[in-house]
This record gives sequence, structure tokens and C-alpha cells, in this order.
Amino acid sequence: MISNEKIPLIVVCGPTASGKTALSIELAKAYNGEVISADSMQIYKGMSIATAKPTPEEMQGVPHHLIDFLEPDVKFSVADYLPLARKCIEDIYQRGKQPIICGGTGLYISSLLNNVRFEEIKSDPELRAKLEAEYKEQGAHAFWQRLNEIDPETAQSVHENNAPRVVRGIEAYMLTGKTLSQLRRESITEESDYKSCIIGLTYNDRAVLYDRINRRVDIMLADGLVEECREVYDKGGLETACQAIGYKELIPYFKGVKPLDECVDLIKQETRHYAKRQLTWFRRMEGINWFDPSQYEEFENFLRNVQKAVAKTIFL
Repeated sequence: MISNEKIPLIVVCGPTASGKTALSIELAKAYNGEVISADSMQIYKGMSIATAKPTPEEMQGVPHHLIDFLEPDVKFSVADYLPLARKCIEDIYQRGKQPIICGGTGLYISSLLNNVRFEEIKSDPELRAKLEAEYKEQGAHAFWQRLNEIDPETAQSVHENNAPRVVRGIEAYMLTGKTLSQLRRESITEESDYKSCIIGLTYNDRAVLYDRINRRVDIMLADGLVEECREVYDKGGLETACQAIGYKELIPYFKGVKPLDECVDLIKQETRHYAKRQLTWFRRMEGINWFDPSQYEEFENFLRNVQKAVAKTIFL
């Protein structure tokens, strides 16, 4: 019996290339569950390799939600994500299944678990347009530095090339006099609807994670990353897609400015930096059960220990 009639929710989070997908699928098989993605890039169609979407073979028949449903040129924010995720959780639970959140977008996960409501945060189309123009004029890094000076907490959660979120952070401050991170905290007006077990994947030896990242990029290239990006680039869909690591770094290659090997090295470097930012974000979250998969000789033993944490947190 779930106390307070809260929905039991399993959450698998952590940096890129840490093994979240494989673990979430095994947990779904163990608990008759379905997976809801918490990845801000996997929502887009035609970007499967760069965003490491699980293939049908990897899914092993486990239903996945909030993956591959938007065109690359459509803007999408955490305020758009939350109602969709909440609806998915409710639907899965009502059908007698176990909802499982899996992803590395910390803002999506923390906002969902903390029951953040974004309806009251203002927006001004004229100011937004002005800031978007300044973003282009000043350059991504310089404009991101403006956000970092105002709201370092939000800045550390967003890549400088993610123009909509960087602009939004500065816009919110200019309109309200409060940082976006402060507004989010003030938006937590109700207790969470979920009884959650958060499983965080990490690697105590950072070199192990970085090696996994480098090998994943090599596999992506072998699977056709350059061709996938070229197709989106030729269709003019990189305005939003360029936020995805693995896409924006290849643009100089398509323009003939840099050789492919330099762009590949940059993909690996940017992915490692992104993983570090993800870990920083998740380390600030409370209640995460951390696991280092490399500490277990067999995956089955790792899975058993994760299941013990799940049982202790939400099924006892």
C-alpha cells in the first residue's frame, strides 16, 4: 500500500553515457513498467544517433514515452515538458504499470519531482525578441556569461548554445527582478504527487566515465552520426537541433572550415563537459541513491542492489 496514495515513481538519472537506458529497461522488465524520457533532445524526430535514443532492440518491448515526437525546429521547454510527463505518469499508473523516469536533463527531473508550476512566470514577446537579437550579436558564450553573472545556478544547467533557455533566464530576471532558479523554488506550492526512488549513476573514477563517452562517440560515428546531422543541416533544422552535442560541432565541417577529426575531438570534449555539468546539477538534488556501476563485476549484482533501494524506498 502506497502511503498518502502517492504514485510510486522510479527515477534513473545521471550523466550521459552512464548506462541509464539499460538500467531503466531492466527495471521496467522487473516491475512491469514503462519508461518516460527526461531528455530535452530525445524529444526531436530524426536525431536518434546524436541523442542516443534507445533503439527498438534496446527497448526490448518496453514502451517508451516522450521520445521522437517533435520536429527539430519546434521550441520546447521545461514548462512544456511537465504537463506531458505528469499525464504520462498518471496514465501508466492507472493502467496498473510502474512509471519510470529516465534521463539526464536535471531541470526536467527536479522540476517534476518538486511539483514546480511555471504558469505564473511572465514572458514579454518584445523583450524576448530584443534579447534573441543580442544573443546573435554578442555570441553564445558572451551572452551566456551575462546569465552566469545573474543566475549561476540556471547557467550551470544550460549549454551556452541553448539560446532559448539562456535568453529565458535573462528575460525572467529583467521582468521580475528575481532569478529563474529563485522563481522555480517559489513555484513549489504543493507537496509532490509522487513517492519517488531516485537512482543516480556515477563513476567515482571520472576517467572511466570519460572513456565511456569517447567510445560512445566513436560508436555514434560508425552508426552514421555525420550523415544524420548532414540531413538535418540540409533541411535547415539546426536552429533548435544545434543545441544537441554532436550536431553543432559538425557544422564547421559541413561549411568546410574544419576537418572532421577536429570536429570529432570537439564532440568528445563538449560531451565530457556536459557530463560534468550534469553531475554538478544532480549532486545538488536531495534523496538520490548513488551507484557506481563499475564497482560491480556483474550487471546482475548491480541490478539486485538497485532493486533493493527501490524496494526500500517505495515498496515497503
